[in-house]
Amino acid sequence: MSKVFITGHKNPDTDSICSALSYAALKQAQGVEAVAVRLGEVGKEAQYALDYFQVEAPELIASVEEKQAVMLVDHNEPAQSVDGLDKAELLEIVDHHRLGGLNTANPIFVHIEPVGCTATIITKMFDCQKVELPKKIAGLLLSAIVSDTVLFKSPTCTEQDKAAAEKLAVIAGVNLKEYGMAMLKAGADLGDLTPAQIAKTDSKPFSFGKYKAIVAQISVMDTADILAKKAELVAAMQELCQNEGYDMSLLMVTDIMEESTELVFVGEPKQLIADAFGKDASGDSIYLPGVMSRKKQIVPQLTEAAAKL
Repeated sequence: MSKVFITGHKNPDTDSICSALSYAALKQAQGVEAVAVRLGEVGKEAQYALDYFQVEAPELIASVEEKQAVMLVDHNEPAQSVDGLDKAELLEIVDHHRLGGLNTANPIFVHIEPVGCTATIITKMFDCQKVELPKKIAGLLLSAIVSDTVLFKSPTCTEQDKAAAEKLAVIAGVNLKEYGMAMLKAGADLGDLTPAQIAKTDSKPFSFGKYKAIVAQISVMDTADILAKKAELVAAMQELCQNEGYDMSLLMVTDIMEESTELVFVGEPKQLIADAFGKDASGDSIYLPGVMSRKKQIVPQLTEAAAKL
């Protein structure tokens, strides 16, 4: 088999970066010429993990050529994936999200579980396939789990995620809570990001019925500073819709400490927001206490509401 690209989704988060590197390491140990690649810039949180465990970031690519062998981690929706995927040779998917409409010419290996993080699945795969976990890879997998579960505060977190994280912390040689908080704080530092960059932080495109939307998320220790710039964010989100053809742009400003989200939104129909969350959506944001997960607490609700419009 020729070189295989392993990639997470566009606008990659920590799980996409770390799972691509970790799954590539697993495949390499099995004799596959696997190369981790990424579809966007490395965020501060992921960069903290890479620097801490002294691992190079995956190679940045814009697209894949025809017949290029590809494996996907942390996503399975075509709109979120690498350009050219429809002509590439898709071999495997390892993910923890909803099924998003990929069609393949041939049968492929698919491993999807309802856990809090793709890295949890990959950790189990190292065990099941009896491949020893290197310290650095354990650290990357741990970082992904901490990120996706927000140090186990997210409603997507399962006992499997917690057990995997505890095991990985031992192998990586770190104090789980201390390392986790330090990494989350690094990711919450948004001081040098422009409103346009914030509007696309950890963003994914979705179709809600006939409406095309992009949903981004930033996690911070205190939402006050970022929400003080809401007018600038709204303007950037409106420009994003105009330039990239979205009906709506949504930004989850998630407070790690308070375990809540201020959902900022632009575009139409605002009734979709109102129906999904039972709130007055006549403005440009709503407060959602207890909401931390896009996958479990935002996307399903919008999908259901769109079906009724």
